[in-house]
Amino acid sequence: MATKLALKELIKQPTRLTPGHRLCAGCGASIIVRQVLMAIDDPVVITNATGCLEVATTIYPYTAWNVPWMHNAFENAASTISGIEAAYRALVRKGKIPDRNVKFIAFGGDGGTYDIGLQALSGAAERGHQFLYICYDNGAYMNTGIQRSSATPMGAHTTTSPAGKKIPGKQQFRKDLTAIMAAHGIPYVAQAAPSHWRDLMKKVRKAVNCGGPAFINVLSSCNRGWRHPTDDTIEITQLAVDTCYWPLYEVENGEWRLTYKPKEKKPVEEWLKRQGRFRHLFRPENRHIIDELQAEVDRRWERLLHLCGEA
Repeated sequence: MATKLALKELIKQPTRLTPGHRLCAGCGASIIVRQVLMAIDDPVVITNATGCLEVATTIYPYTAWNVPWMHNAFENAASTISGIEAAYRALVRKGKIPDRNVKFIAFGGDGGTYDIGLQALSGAAERGHQFLYICYDNGAYMNTGIQRSSATPMGAHTTTSPAGKKIPGKQQFRKDLTAIMAAHGIPYVAQAAPSHWRDLMKKVRKAVNCGGPAFINVLSSCNRGWRHPTDDTIEITQLAVDTCYWPLYEVENGEWRLTYKPKEKKPVEEWLKRQGRFRHLFRPENRHIIDELQAEVDRRWERLLHLCGEA
């Protein structure tokens, strides 16, 4: 497997998600999908949970996908891809089709992955299907009106966790789904970000060649829900990584490893202040929430350092 990705390699890759889709300018999901698919040389089959990515890339009668692609319900992208993978391998075993080393990939947002789709994802992982599930995590149910999900950061304003005088935004910390998937004992789990494209693409190549279920959680900025300018997507994502709100790591066959360690760990406030969904936290009466969030980020970072043998 190649250890270094060069730009000239990427130029050779086919355009598997074409221009002309209706995703918002600056949407993290389209950047992520293109990076993921450019990392894979083999044929791919994709399932896509209901959400922004599905809706905006396949407005009838058009599609932006240049690969076999199937839309399924909000909750069952993992079930669908596991069924397709099982059918393919059965046909290969029976000699009815040649084995073309097809890679099977499911895409889902955090609503369809952390919440409504977790049962299907957990089941497919436990059964040992050979597929890669990519969660593009934009921290809310963005497609249906920016409702909170279990991926929404503490303190964030959404339409179902509004910032009011009594309750200033979401009251709970974000669920650690990457750790939950690592607890399944599957061959490959990772956390990534489009700001670190080499890191993401290396992880994709490992994931599709690991010989079993794989899961990658990728931070996906949504400027509509996060409330920042459309051209700040990568910079905002970089800040999430450098504040250690969204650390980059992998769990390969049970071994935890950091893949990026900031030279200077920035305070989480630097990430929060760039997004309108956290504007209310900078009022004097809400500053304690920033402190609580910083304490939780620090706690999770120290735990991750320990798991990776860096403490």
